[in-house]
Parts: sequence; structure tokens; C-alpha cells
Amino acid sequence: MAFNWTCTYCLNAQTVTNSNCSTKSLAFETILPEMGRLGLRATSIVCSNPDCRKPTITVSICEAQKYSGGLYVSEDANVFSTVQLMPESMAKPQPDFIPIGLRDDYLEACRIVELSPKASATLARRCLQGMIRDFCGISKPTLFQEIATLKKLADDGNAPRGVSGDSVEAIDHIRQIGNIGAHMEKDINIIIDVEPAEAQVLIELIETLFEEWYVERHKREERFARVKEIANDKAAQKQVAKK
Repeated sequence: MAFNWTCTYCLNAQTVTNSNCSTKSLAFETILPEMGRLGLRATSIVCSNPDCRKPTITVSICEAQKYSGGLYVSEDANVFSTVQLMPESMAKPQPDFIPIGLRDDYLEACRIVELSPKASATLARRCLQGMIRDFCGISKPTLFQEIATLKKLADDGNAPRGVSGDSVEAIDHIRQIGNIGAHMEKDINIIIDVEPAEAQVLIELIETLFEEWYVERHKREERFARVKEIANDKAAQKQVAKK
């Protein structure tokens, strides 16, 4: 057994083999449930990166099969649901120079994306509002007004570096989706659901903006600081040479 895999903790791409992956199955010996015989399949993958070595553990509830010796869970058994136990979510590690409040909202949105997609979308909305206030320096009474201000800056070419018109449009879409959880509909009989896959798309947009806004700005600052350091060093060498 061998397959390509990327560690959630350190984002190291690697090939998983029998040496760092193990799967165990267990069938429940009970009276027949209404949904059929059930069992568990647990898989543990340990990152092969020596600086990480963290385990990723998932557990699936599967259909069990009966044979002459009892019950078992086959490799191609029907899977009813899967839960990742370690780590708690598929959240990607984020650098410390991103404000902790934004990172906390992002992590929480990732943790509950399957349990409560609507709440996850609401957290994604709050995270993006925090990004607009922190990165773009825009603070208005409502997120709608903040996005409108940012859109005008982008249209005029005055938005902060990394902020594009299409990213502002995507943020506005998240505002609308996040409103489903943030504000009660006037007609309480109107129920608008957010699917886990839809909430996951919002999380992925946050990850994209973290990269395009904060990470790229940090890299640019590091490059400029390095250029300044080299220039200062050369200037010092020049002064020494004149003596």
C-alpha cells in the first residue's frame, strides 16, 4: 500500500506506506440495528517528516458483513460517516504574524464546518470583517459599508497591495452567506441551510486571503529588510576602506 498524502500539521507532501499507516476494523456484535450491521474502521497516519511525526487519526462508521465466523468490515464497505479525531479539523497552520483573533475565528470555523456549517459560515464572515479592519484599516458600522468602501478603493486603484476587485467581490458573497447565521430572517419559517461543502469554500477563501494579504506582505517586508541590511553592511565596509 502506498499513496500520496499531505500532512495537515506541517503541510509536508509525502508518500504514505505501511511503515507509517495502519488501519484497524471492528464489527459490533449486537442485535441487528435498523440501518444494518455496523462496524468501525480506524486509520492512523504518522507524518514521516522527522520534525513533525504527528498522527492523523480518522474513524469511520461502516457497514459490517456477516460470515461463517462472525462479522467483519470489508475494505470496500459502505461508509455512513467519517470523523477526524486528530487533528480536530483540516485547518492549515497559520503564521504568528496573522493576528490571533483572526486565527482563532478561522480555526473555530474549521472545527465546526461539519457539525454546524451555518455557524462556520458566520465565523468566516466575522474573520473576514476582522481582516478588512486590520489589514485594510477600514472600520464602519456595518460589514456592508466596509466592503463598499474597500470596493471603491479597489476600483480606484487605491486598495492595499494584494487586495483585488475579485477578492472584494468574493468577500461580499461571504457576507451574504454568513448573514444566514448572523441575522434572523424576518419570516422565521424561512429556513436557509448552508451545506458543509459550501462552508468549506468560505474557509478556503480565508486561507487564500491569508496568503495573498498577510503572508505576501510579510515576505515583501523581509525582502526589503534584507536589502536594507545589505546596503548598510556595504556602507560600513566602505567607511572602513576609507580609513
